[in-house]
Amino acid sequence: MMDMEWIMVLLPLTAGYILDLIFGDPRNLPHPVVLFGNGIAWIERKWNKGKYRRFKGCVVAILFPLLAGSVAWIIGWVAGKWNIWFYDLIAAVFVFYGLANRSLIQEGGEVIRTLENRGLEAGRKRLSWIVGRDTSELSSKEIYTAVLETMAENLSDGVVAPLFYYAIGGFPAMMAYKMVNTLDSMIGYRDERYREFGCCAARLDDVLNYIPARLTALFMAIVAWRPGIFGFIRRYGRQHASPNSGYPESAMAGILNCRFGGTHVYHGLLVEKPYIGDNGREVGYEDFRKAARVNQGVTLLTVVLVLGADIMVYSLFG
Repeated sequence: MMDMEWIMVLLPLTAGYILDLIFGDPRNLPHPVVLFGNGIAWIERKWNKGKYRRFKGCVVAILFPLLAGSVAWIIGWVAGKWNIWFYDLIAAVFVFYGLANRSLIQEGGEVIRTLENRGLEAGRKRLSWIVGRDTSELSSKEIYTAVLETMAENLSDGVVAPLFYYAIGGFPAMMAYKMVNTLDSMIGYRDERYREFGCCAARLDDVLNYIPARLTALFMAIVAWRPGIFGFIRRYGRQHASPNSGYPESAMAGILNCRFGGTHVYHGLLVEKPYIGDNGREVGYEDFRKAARVNQGVTLLTVVLVLGADIMVYSLFG
């Protein structure tokens, strides 16, 4: 019979994955990332002014993830002391909140449906909900491309990286990573307001995503392999302002045989991104559907690999 420690290893991740697969991120439920965002917004208003902005931003970039991870660890410790099944329930809920695959696909689909059913202007506005670039002048093709780029990049940030840190340190490490990623998405910009205060958060996010981004590209190539895909990723993976985002984006561009990149406006700054790929064809709904299948496949593969790694570690050292 499987003992209780095996259940603690297998059940939370499996249940959390299934919950995300079914429900995504229901907007009517409280979410830790919303709490993270409220805390970041509050401290940014208080500290992002006057002298020593860089120092204050570094303090936030270090303390907030430590706080998120510590609170999650304490919750897990208390739950484990009370009842193993209660611990599994709490851990599964945290895994569910830590994953963002279904919501990522849903949000991309909402942009596409809005564009197709309500027109270009509505599509631009809906896209602005999920990307940081200025969407006011984007064409229909550029909206589709932005959705596909976002699905690839956030497959790393929202799925593979959280599961990677779950494998290393359980759901407390997963929550610490989610705090870092939320910090980067809110203050990790190079404009006048955030350049000093957000630089440490942006650098820490780059460090923590270094391995997951490359694993994401590898897993994407595995689940949607085509001849030449690994050479394509090697060629274009570094063609991005971010040290990490180019890898999953190049994998998606290679899988879809399309082109990402180009010049866009972010928070008032003109950012010139090198092109990833050389086929500037029109992309459409079938490309979105294929990207969604890739995301689902990579999520399942990552969950299986993490479960396998957990079983191996437990068998050797448990």
